Amino acid sequence: MKQPSEKSLRKEVIATALEMSRSGLSPGRSGNVSCRFGGGMLITPTGKQYEDTEPDDIVFVAADGSVPDGQLKPSSEWQFHLAAYHARPDRNALVHTHSLHATVLACAHKAIPAFHYMVAVAGGKDIPCVPYATFGTDELARHVATGLRERDACLMANHGQIACGASLAHALEMAREVEVLAEQYYKVLVLNEVHLLDDAEMLEIAERFKTYGRNAELNQKRR
Repeated sequence: MKQPSEKSLRKEVIATALEMSRSGLSPGRSGNVSCRFGGGMLITPTGKQYEDTEPDDIVFVAADGSVPDGQLKPSSEWQFHLAAYHARPDRNALVHTHSLHATVLACAHKAIPAFHYMVAVAGGKDIPCVPYATFGTDELARHVATGLRERDACLMANHGQIACGASLAHALEMAREVEVLAEQYYKVLVLNEVHLLDDAEMLEIAERFKTYGRNAELNQKRR
């Protein structure tokens, strides 16, 4: 399969960031988007409105964290993006958002447990909440790498959510799913009627989702 060009990936990073913002997943300049490229990654720059971002503004960060001269500064949270790619060589894109309900749960230090079978879409029995650390630090990067090692999404305490995927489209879809689940779980907590599915059922569902995803992709290619 032909790999996307650098220019097309830069455009896709911007399109993903714009969709993330316009859909309400991350208001204003909050959040950031990246994809794997050239042994490192392409990531949104810091402090720039997505509407004003051009393909040349997207920043390349090498695998060792170095940034070639002549570029804008990368997102202040580039460390946890890079750490996530090191932890998950099978994932090629990350979306970080401050979506409302996911952030509410993160600020309460609450993971999203197996209240609904769709929680398994992130790859396991829950969507974890990793400990707080100051943004832009190696400590937060280590927490995120741990949270995503066996999941495609996690919450970050007092911060927001991060989702990864095989592509930018998959990562954005995962971020949307996490926000929906976070809102549902928040409302279940309000009712004080949380009934959890057991670990065996969630692991079974997670395995089914792997097959479902492959079948859906194959069906799409046949059209």
